[in-house]
Amino acid sequence: MSINLNCVFTYPYDKDLLMRKQKSIRRELLARPDVDYIDKRIAVLCGSTVDDIKNILELFLLDVGIRPRFYQSEYNKFYEDAVFGNAELDVFQPDIIIVFTSMVNIIERPALGDGYDEVKEKLCMEMGRFTRIWEELTKRFPAAVIIQNNMDLSYETGLGSLDAAEHYGLTRFIESLNRDFADYAVSHENFFLHDLHGLAARIGLLKWHDRFQYYAYKLAMSYDVIPEVSLGLAKIIKGLLGKNKKCLVLDLDNTLWGGIIGDDGMEHIEIGHETPTAEAYTAFQEYVLKLKERGVILAVCSKNEEDIAKSGFNHPDSVLHVEDFVSFHANWKPKNINLRIIAEEINIGTDSLVFIDDNPAERQLVRDTMPEVAVPEVDPVDVFSYIRAIEGAGFFEPVTISEDDRKRNESYRGNIQRRSLEESMQTYDDFLQSLEMEAEIDDFRSVYYDRIAQLTNKSNQFNLTTRRYTRADIEQMANDQHYVTLYGRLRDKFGDNGLISVVIGEKIDDSLHIRLWLMSCRVLKRGMEQMMLDALAARAAADGCKELIGYYYKTAKNKMVSDLYAVFGFEKIMQSGDDTVWRLDLTGYEKQGKYIALLERDK
Repeated sequence: MSINLNCVFTYPYDKDLLMRKQKSIRRELLARPDVDYIDKRIAVLCGSTVDDIKNILELFLLDVGIRPRFYQSEYNKFYEDAVFGNAELDVFQPDIIIVFTSMVNIIERPALGDGYDEVKEKLCMEMGRFTRIWEELTKRFPAAVIIQNNMDLSYETGLGSLDAAEHYGLTRFIESLNRDFADYAVSHENFFLHDLHGLAARIGLLKWHDRFQYYAYKLAMSYDVIPEVSLGLAKIIKGLLGKNKKCLVLDLDNTLWGGIIGDDGMEHIEIGHETPTAEAYTAFQEYVLKLKERGVILAVCSKNEEDIAKSGFNHPDSVLHVEDFVSFHANWKPKNINLRIIAEEINIGTDSLVFIDDNPAERQLVRDTMPEVAVPEVDPVDVFSYIRAIEGAGFFEPVTISEDDRKRNESYRGNIQRRSLEESMQTYDDFLQSLEMEAEIDDFRSVYYDRIAQLTNKSNQFNLTTRRYTRADIEQMANDQHYVTLYGRLRDKFGDNGLISVVIGEKIDDSLHIRLWLMSCRVLKRGMEQMMLDALAARAAADGCKELIGYYYKTAKNKMVSDLYAVFGFEKIMQSGDDTVWRLDLTGYEKQGKYIALLERDK
């Protein structure tokens, strides 16, 4: 009997089902014919029993198109594997290393009667032990990303509240150690914290710890919370590999405010601070605004008259306003149709959408007709369930926040203005000329490493080889003289599109092999692809290369660039199925870019 994967991975998840049906769910996920999986090698260096944590983590990753292959250390051998090496781990060459430890793995613990200096020394010794783990792993696997748990608290302290105040209290000691972990994370690239401490607090330490299960099975936390732990790790890995959602689509009545604006009027919807319900909707709007400020695209999908729907944002207590939304669709069309229109208007895939609606019938319609859209289950009686659903599933959980992320809503709104301008022009060339475009194309810079890695794991339609790279990979190639690494930024009179194109070429003899060429869909057919080719050809020629070798590997999404090399004058030299190899002689190369002014970057 097949399992309905859409039901399995609708938040809130059925944790019991995930635990009972691990193998069946895995088979169903791997049997999907239309998924282009990203393959990643993940090493789990564990300080407790993690078999089920690893298995459930695999399910969450497979659901979003990441196919992991695991190495798992022997029980409680995380320090030995990291510091002294392990031949099997060396051969495995992980892309991601999870150091899965918890408070049970703290060796140097403060004791009653310890003085300040003794406790400080123990803290330094414990931090030094973990620092050595991270540094040795970085030396041996410089391209790998490290994910380290911080420490959960003990439920049994013996000291009550005093444990958090006295210098010898274990609670105070763990909190100090966690601060040191956090300081290390913010000062080291390719190192990320899994907030086990926060997760345990949200679940509750009484539910988190089960000492019998630890003594019997060496489970560091209760068997019942394993799916939450696995999900926490999956959120980080999804963020690293660009698998987060992009756009939050919201209903209005009883979703962003209480009441039905068409019946009650703007004056009588519940928003503000007059009632508990009004305060709850205000809190949700404040939460949504914070999402927008860090780069989540906002859209409206409501059954309503547009002018009446928009009037709700004129309420003096409304936190959100019409201009906060990149796309606004209030009409009487079925919501699944409007969602497709919204995705097309913004120029993103429908699999990038999260839809929040108080009406269970509307939610089910979208689930049934658009299974790729995330539609969490929410309770309109409890407005905070909207926040819990978004936070709990981690649809938009960031691993970094860049300047481009913060400008994303502005960028997509500019695209809609560009589309309107295009429709008013006589010819497409006139439209391109009117945009007054300027591009910055240059070698990779450290300030852009995160954004470049993000792009390599997100861009699919204009991505000729769909190679996926971590930040460490990007940094390594940027500093390797055998590679040409170029980024492209584009801006025009409507605003800055940010960093939207990446090319990586490898020099072999007198040829430059294009290992990666991608571009954000939101700037397609503006001439940026020609500008990137011109820059690549110039850089290759300057480095003594006589030809470019391009590769096209077909996926379910990149058909649009299947003939890109032919359009640019390359000669096809090899074909295997749908995959092709192309060659361009650089002798007498003539620039192809136009309508875009090339800017000099300040060095």
